[in-house]
Amino acid sequence: MKHLIILSCLAFTTAIHSAQAANLNQIETVKPIKNISLGPRPFYLIDQMDASELKTKLLACSNKKMKPSTFSIGHRGAPMQFPEHTRESYMAAANMGAGIIECDVTFTKDEALVCRHSQCDLATTTNILLIPELAKKCSVPFAPAVFNAETGALIKSATAQCCTSDITLEEFKMLEGKMDASNLSATSVEEFMQGTANWRTDLYSGTGTVMTHKESIELFKQLNVKMTPELKSASVLMPFNTNFSQQQYAKKMLEEYIALGVDPKQVYPQSFDIEDVRYWIKHYPEFAKQTVWLDDVVYKDDAKEALDITAYQSQINNMAAYKAEGIHYIAPPMFTLLELDSSNNVVPSQYAKAANAAGIKLITWTLERSGLLKNHGGWYYQTINDSVNHEGDMFMVLDVLAKQVGIVGMFSDWPATTTYYDNCMN
Repeated sequence: MKHLIILSCLAFTTAIHSAQAANLNQIETVKPIKNISLGPRPFYLIDQMDASELKTKLLACSNKKMKPSTFSIGHRGAPMQFPEHTRESYMAAANMGAGIIECDVTFTKDEALVCRHSQCDLATTTNILLIPELAKKCSVPFAPAVFNAETGALIKSATAQCCTSDITLEEFKMLEGKMDASNLSATSVEEFMQGTANWRTDLYSGTGTVMTHKESIELFKQLNVKMTPELKSASVLMPFNTNFSQQQYAKKMLEEYIALGVDPKQVYPQSFDIEDVRYWIKHYPEFAKQTVWLDDVVYKDDAKEALDITAYQSQINNMAAYKAEGIHYIAPPMFTLLELDSSNNVVPSQYAKAANAAGIKLITWTLERSGLLKNHGGWYYQTINDSVNHEGDMFMVLDVLAKQVGIVGMFSDWPATTTYYDNCMN
């Protein structure tokens, strides 16, 4: 009888996972969003602003019919409240008027391209640890936190690392996305999967349909939005599986757009690796005009915390050379493009001025990813922290970036804010 019960449980578990995979493979057809909905957040932010000409103008747009905007880029969809890189997150971004939506691209064990921010983030962005047959395939299995028995002090944080390259595409499709978070004090898998930041929410994480790169393309085509795939750095040694090289990886990403009949003008390929960008410029000239180099050279690689002044100045000096080799778009973090003048006003940085002088178009990241601005904005605002004091300052900063720096696109974790601004300011 005991053996029958065990076999029945195994069969039931297998059936659940099969049903999950079947459901996740059924991607419902959608239509372009005509009546976008921005919700209360843009109006809340405007209400928090200091009295100014900008606030008056933004208020005057409150009854304006809003349209989708390519200035508004859905960063991983709308991950402030929806599990990133899921169908639900992408739909939320489209409903908020994001005219461009991002799929970060990485690969599975069988070299299928899927949408994930990092090759090895599955432990914090999906339910993989709750699926025993997949959890055992993780590069670093879950290990609970260790505490001092006498004082209760944390000695060692909980750990787990699960990569897309650990599992096949079929296994990837068994997963469900969740809000990106982990509890490093966890003593169980269930506790480890918690930890969502208090300025986010789990209210919309009941479902999280993970997507392949191809599925994201098909969805974005149906929604009639532009696409900005980011080729993520591999966490495994390349070539992978002895023959999957970095160039083959870069090639495969663009070939999927070609195979699905996407106009290159609808695509903004991106990478932090300048060699990927150079490869696309050389081998895919039809995509080259909209290829985006994500500049992380400007901040320290070790801790990724502070602006590296030496590297920053080097980038300023190199702008003309980048333009000459065919790099038309550069996307650094927001703080790179801003500084404070002698009166503590937020103004364009020397980096921004150099890029503009070289004729390079600027995109930046990431709005709505800093929590409460009353705490001075944190990492994304590090060059202007002294001038950021409350939530309304978000529109002040966005206005400087748009009007004075001249950015052509803003990545946001909540696209309603950028959609409202662009519609109001035309």
